Amino acid sequence: MTFSDATKPGLRIVAASLLIASIGASLGACSNFGDRTKILEEEPTIPADVLYNEGLAAMKEGETTKAKEKFAEIDKQHPYSDYARRSMILSAYLNYKRGNYTDAVTEAKRFVTLFPASDDAAYAQYIIAESYYRQIPDVTRDQEMTQRAILAYGQILSKYPDSEYADDARRKIEVGRDQLAGKEMQTGRYYQERGEYLAAVNRFKSVVEAYQTTRHVEEALHRLVECYLALGLVDQAQTAAAVLGHNFPDSPWYKDSYRLLAGKGVEPSESKGSWISRAFRSGQAS
Repeated sequence: MTFSDATKPGLRIVAASLLIASIGASLGACSNFGDRTKILEEEPTIPADVLYNEGLAAMKEGETTKAKEKFAEIDKQHPYSDYARRSMILSAYLNYKRGNYTDAVTEAKRFVTLFPASDDAAYAQYIIAESYYRQIPDVTRDQEMTQRAILAYGQILSKYPDSEYADDARRKIEVGRDQLAGKEMQTGRYYQERGEYLAAVNRFKSVVEAYQTTRHVEEALHRLVECYLALGLVDQAQTAAAVLGHNFPDSPWYKDSYRLLAGKGVEPSESKGSWISRAFRSGQAS
């Protein structure tokens, strides 16, 4: 339709109608926009420092739920601020203190991912490790949390070796390793009591090869003496007893092993080609 066509009476009416409809739609859109603006105006942004200080005050008063809400609001309203970074680590800490270990790990991992060069990154990694450590069960149960804790503490030693958390990480890695060794011993004794000596040997062997620095290695060597004698492998039993006596001469487990061998008319005697001898030579070298 040309401009001259629009001047015709019938077409002018149609054009006017279309214009009125267009104006109405525009006014409706403006009205909706105004409603949205009104909603936004009803929810003013609170300054990050105000929220942060309110969160700290709530923490001081022991109101952890309120504190978490304040810190979460900072992350929502001011996601790229320095206060958001600080709030993230404090939220992880609050979850840890309340025993919400899954949430603590999630938030601390997020912090490490987003701010790996931060001064607080080592602390975030420590929260991850501690959260796993607090969930370590007794030796009769699955040790997945123990393994996770050891790996998380290992990250502290590899990424933040000079941090204030390094010494505690080393100590708790050893505690975790002792726990894993204890699980192997518990399972090995279970098999031994049922006469499944080969299965038991494999468990005790694991302790000798992988956990020589734990308190369980002495018993593991003695149990190997018992199992090998039961299997008729006297030379292996003699080697286990000899290695036990050489490394732990005052151990009551060695005295028991010596008596067992004496009852068979033999004494401890080390075979240098035995896996037991190689395991200990390798352990001493490392």
